[in-house]
Amino acid sequence: MIDDISRFRRFSRAVTTEVGALDTSFLGRGRPLGAARVLNAIGHGRTDVAVLRTYLGLDSGLMSRLLRSLEEEGLITLTPDVEDARKRCAKLTAKGQTEFSEYERLSDERAQTILARHAHPKALLAAMDLIASALGKEQWLLVEMDPRDPESLSCLEQYYAELNSRFDTGFDVKRSADPDAEDMLAPRGCFLVCFSDDLPIGCVGLKGTDKGYAEIKRLWVSPAARGLGMAKRLMSEIEGRAKALGMSLLRLDTNSKLPEAVKLYQTSGWTEIDRFNDDPYPDYFFEKAL
Repeated sequence: MIDDISRFRRFSRAVTTEVGALDTSFLGRGRPLGAARVLNAIGHGRTDVAVLRTYLGLDSGLMSRLLRSLEEEGLITLTPDVEDARKRCAKLTAKGQTEFSEYERLSDERAQTILARHAHPKALLAAMDLIASALGKEQWLLVEMDPRDPESLSCLEQYYAELNSRFDTGFDVKRSADPDAEDMLAPRGCFLVCFSDDLPIGCVGLKGTDKGYAEIKRLWVSPAARGLGMAKRLMSEIEGRAKALGMSLLRLDTNSKLPEAVKLYQTSGWTEIDRFNDDPYPDYFFEKAL
């Protein structure tokens, strides 16, 4: 019987080969994967060298060598930060932008080819999302956003779709106590989105009210990131934001068809209370003093 470690190492070898980690000319462009990844990250807006190094998980020596090689090729320029001379910024030259665009095209083609091999590409993508979320957990980034921004709406739409599939009666956001976006913007409230390498994979909202309490709304975690502690992290952060805004009492509601949410609240300091709204969907109600 094949053990778990052997299966993991098989996967690692397959990925190493498929992504071209051993190639001296990644995607046929004349440089190895490391240099290509640095160029890609700069092209996607990570210009602060310190931020770039942290994002890629590289030591300073290797980072310097890769940047120097790209600079010698005329693909990037390195300059002091205009606001802090101790920092360095990397930017693409016109030649670098051309090379970046070609890498983007070839990478997209490779992705399409790999997905086309599988009879069930959505299942393959779901497995990839699961792995990427787990491996990138240390770099999850919680960002305060407008709930009307595209990334926020992407999370909310997936949340509504899941409720529709799990509730016996389905789910129609127009029938729910859908909070106004303005109620989830500072200083009245807050809306957080969790990103994994620029992909939104979770969210939670804080709705300000004039009733002596605020409400936690729209807690959602992508299936690919569940079981990794994101819901607790989102709740901890939004409770901290509420306290910073001077809120002393929070309330929320949920449905028994979401037992994982019910358990989370029951085990994290929330107290079950009587119904406090006329939303037709929830059957559990909680509050928490800050």
